[in-house]
Amino acid sequence: MDQQLAVFVMVAEKQNFSRAAEELHMTQPAVSQYIQALERTMGTILLERSNKYVRLNKAGEIVYHHAKEIIGLYSKMNFLIDDLTNKPSGSLSIGASYSFGEYILPHLIAKMQKKYPLINPSITIGNTKEIAELVLGHQLDIGIVEGEYKNNSLVIEPFAVDTMSIVASSHNRLAQLKEEVSLADLENETWICRENGSGTREAAEKMFSNYEITPKKLLVFGSTQIIKESVEAGLGISLLSDWTIRKEVSLGTLKVLKVKDISITREFSTVLSSPFETKALKVFLEIIKENTKIA
Repeated sequence: MDQQLAVFVMVAEKQNFSRAAEELHMTQPAVSQYIQALERTMGTILLERSNKYVRLNKAGEIVYHHAKEIIGLYSKMNFLIDDLTNKPSGSLSIGASYSFGEYILPHLIAKMQKKYPLINPSITIGNTKEIAELVLGHQLDIGIVEGEYKNNSLVIEPFAVDTMSIVASSHNRLAQLKEEVSLADLENETWICRENGSGTREAAEKMFSNYEITPKKLLVFGSTQIIKESVEAGLGISLLSDWTIRKEVSLGTLKVLKVKDISITREFSTVLSSPFETKALKVFLEIIKENTKIA
């Protein structure tokens, strides 16, 4: 059954029997036989076939969704059994939200590779909601997310506190002020924020609510890098993790605004779908905790 599901997933993703066969190093007739056997087992057709395409029908979508989870669980089971006798090795799929994934995670991966070269990591970057859902679907071994994410089906453990700052272009009028910036000053600026589902957006919304700030104008951009470039260009101001702005602040292209009585922090948390850990995952968790004492 596991081989049938693996072949089915590949056909569904390639939308073509020939391309799936090539990827699996199988003949096309063999791929067709696996699909037919799975459809007999399921008792229904799973794929719409024509000379031009192969597509999932409604039943196929259900099988595809669960097949991805089953394959993920099967792989995890094999890794756990293998880990009982072997050194930390094998694949480790890591997902992280943008702030952590783009600015902190690469340094942790470098440390892990130096100490454990047999571990083969793969990295997926997305917003907090996307990463948590991939972990829940067993498509990632571990996720690292921002903010106060909650899900009773996941094992969520905070491991570090990140400070955040309101930043503006060095040419922005607020950056030129000698005195502290007022809440009224902040309201009169255009704010540039991340999309819904992002931990950085959650922190901004929480700040707006707690300090009763209603931005004059709000722009929504899909990545931290675009936001930084836009703030540098004078398009508006933003709330960003101190980890993401260190280089720009040191170069003087971004300025941290001094705002009276405002202090913004949020948590970074690991997200797991199971309490069972492979050796590769265990050593990665140890590296995270040893190297991310964020104050």
